[in-house]
Amino acid sequence: MDKLMYMMMIEKTKTYNKITKKVVEEHVENIRRLDDEGKLEICGVFKGYPGMAGMYILKTESREEAEELCKREPLVVGGYAKYKLVGLQVANRENNYLL
Repeated sequence: MDKLMYMMMIEKTKTYNKITKKVVEEHVENIRRLDDEGKLEICGVFKGYPGMAGMYILKTESREEAEELCKREPLVVGGYAKYKLVGLQVANRENNYLL
């Protein structure tokens, strides 16, 4: 089986609307660090999906490593968000779209 990527689904908590500028800056700094380390495939904000803030797709060696990265996300640490971590088997031209 091909290596998995891990999707971090970021869900808003009841305190999400109380987020501070400092936390947003820490969040963006975290995204930059993940990208610089080659751990981030893509990330983004969900629009029109109530309760969801956004997602990361992480490139890690293991689920445990992905879990640790999720736990360090400033939105999660501050209690503004929680997350679900899902394994994602990528389908692409190189693997014949999993056929």
